[in-house]
Amino acid sequence: MISDRFIIEFDKALRTLCAPASTVREVPGSSEAETPMSAGEKGHAAGLMRVNHVGEICAQALYQGQALTSRQAEVRQALEQAAREETEHLAWTERRLAELGSRTSLLNPVWYLGALAIGVVAGKLGDDWSLGFLAETERQVEAHLDSHLSELPDQDARSRAIVAQMRRDEIAHAETAVQLGARELPAAVVKAMQLAARTMTRTAYYV
Repeated sequence: MISDRFIIEFDKALRTLCAPASTVREVPGSSEAETPMSAGEKGHAAGLMRVNHVGEICAQALYQGQALTSRQAEVRQALEQAAREETEHLAWTERRLAELGSRTSLLNPVWYLGALAIGVVAGKLGDDWSLGFLAETERQVEAHLDSHLSELPDQDARSRAIVAQMRRDEIAHAETAVQLGARELPAAVVKAMQLAARTMTRTAYYV
């Protein structure tokens, strides 16, 4: 029933935004010793991890919206599997922010609602376009994580391990989308996605 589906999806949103995320896999870097960092280095690492946490909030909402409007069971299952892995990323970045003495973004509900709307629209366009959007999103996230690996303090082995594993998972998600029939997005759409991502990352670093 529609009401049952609404309750389920609303519960997903509440758990993403309000409840601590859980992980099945061990948190990458958890065996690494916490090394001293200056206040500036620690603050920069926290800002980067906050951006990554926002990215995972958006991923949850995006996949939720796409799965809601997906027409093929195989595509829906792939989206749900990716969402489960992104939940682990959410838990890892959340934990790392706490270790760095920082917080998640105050604008998480805004990021979530925006990504959910995009996911619903992408799914409505058809599974091939939805998968194309997913593949391009993951490619951009990969590039974004590459930049974080170059920016994180060298001694911050815990944060670096988390980002490195997230990068491997995002590459796998993009490859799955391509295998399922993702269409290449028009260049103008790719540019718009890049602009939106830059706006989000610059804001989330601080807020």
